[in-house]
Amino acid sequence: MRQTSSISGDQLTGALRALGINFVAGGGGKEDRLHKQPARLIAALARSDEARLRLSLIPLFLEHPELAAQALRAVSALDPTARLTLQCYYSAAVWLGRKYQARRAPLTDYFSKELNLIPADDPDENLRSLSKRHANLSGTRINWLGTYQHAAQIWMRGKELSRG
Repeated sequence: MRQTSSISGDQLTGALRALGINFVAGGGGKEDRLHKQPARLIAALARSDEARLRLSLIPLFLEHPELAAQALRAVSALDPTARLTLQCYYSAAVWLGRKYQARRAPLTDYFSKELNLIPADDPDENLRSLSKRHANLSGTRINWLGTYQHAAQIWMRGKELSRG
């Protein structure tokens, strides 16, 4: 069971919007400057009871790679389930970024060693390996690869819409 956070879904959505991440619908509540506390935001997203908010970690790191070091700060304070979520979604952002943002400086791969993964040169291969490891460690039969790709597609679609 996930730890309940005192931060509401509306606050998380508002903080994401303040950072230019329009990944989740809803919100409209006061966001309480949470976007100025990235480690707290990242931890709250990883702990969220809502899958859509947990998944927003991927576009958050893709859009704001400067927050990568905050993932290291946040992960140490998390329970094992939220820690796994953060590690896997951050790692997915690493490989998705290398796949779709080749011109941008890549996110540092902080968690492959802890997840017992050996990265290859191919981001798609790394995503496949990560998804299998995520399923194994979480004990779920979720299509994690499809989940990661879904997050990237929605994020890219949002970027296209904001440009056009």
